[in-house]
Amino acid sequence: MIRNICSRHFLTENRFPLFLEMRGLCFTHFLTENRFPLFLEMLRDYGQNMILRRKDSQNRLQSAHRAEGLFSPHGRLRRVLRYGGYLMLAVIALLVAGFLHFADQVTLMVPPENPKADAIVVLTGGYQRIDTAIELLERKAGQRLLISGVDPNTTPSQIRRMTQTSPALFNCCVDVGYQAIDTIGNANEATRWINDKHYASVLVVTSNYHMQRSLMELRRLDRQTDFIPYPVVNSDLRTKAWFSDPNALRTLLAEYVKMLLAQGRDIVGWESWSGLRSAMR
Repeated sequence: MIRNICSRHFLTENRFPLFLEMRGLCFTHFLTENRFPLFLEMLRDYGQNMILRRKDSQNRLQSAHRAEGLFSPHGRLRRVLRYGGYLMLAVIALLVAGFLHFADQVTLMVPPENPKADAIVVLTGGYQRIDTAIELLERKAGQRLLISGVDPNTTPSQIRRMTQTSPALFNCCVDVGYQAIDTIGNANEATRWINDKHYASVLVVTSNYHMQRSLMELRRLDRQTDFIPYPVVNSDLRTKAWFSDPNALRTLLAEYVKMLLAQGRDIVGWESWSGLRSAMR
């Protein structure tokens, strides 16, 4: 009975230090009745109880700190989101700066005054490009002309009539390529033609916004040939606010994205697509 009274009152109320200081019934009873082992057992129970309480308190405190640390202003999640946001802003800033630089290069691009090369390659995409290439051939800027990427349903005679080229010049000095599907195919078709003819320098005729990517694809395949750009300027972007023209802005943005993808192909080394019709059969 004495044990029940003492342990229930002092251990559950966490007042064991008071128990040690008491000089009353419980302490006297333990000593006079020679029940000191019971005292030691109560002391052990008290110690275990305090250890369990302390561990439980520490676990709850650690859990609270983890939850608070995750969402606190200096927590891990906040840091990841903050630095991720900074990184995203930096990437966006680089992309915008790159686009402005690309657009500036396009607007400042002008054809050379007196071009001269072994041959001429024009990448299809409009008869203005072909007309310009035929004019260069007539001026003897190159010995021979390749029209790359012609639709299979278009005949050489149709091209000759649309460009109003003399039959003699067209038959002797113009080759029509039907294999290329896109700019990558243009580069493959053109470099094969250049290597077969053993040309050392070539004038590349295409639109001004398309020139940088075209040269990139050509020089990736052929680093020996001297490719001379001859841009076709569809509109004078130097005097026209291209950023306020939806069509011009759309064209520049689309070409900028394609150029980034082409640069990405250089980085990862992806060369599985040739851009030729023969590869699709």
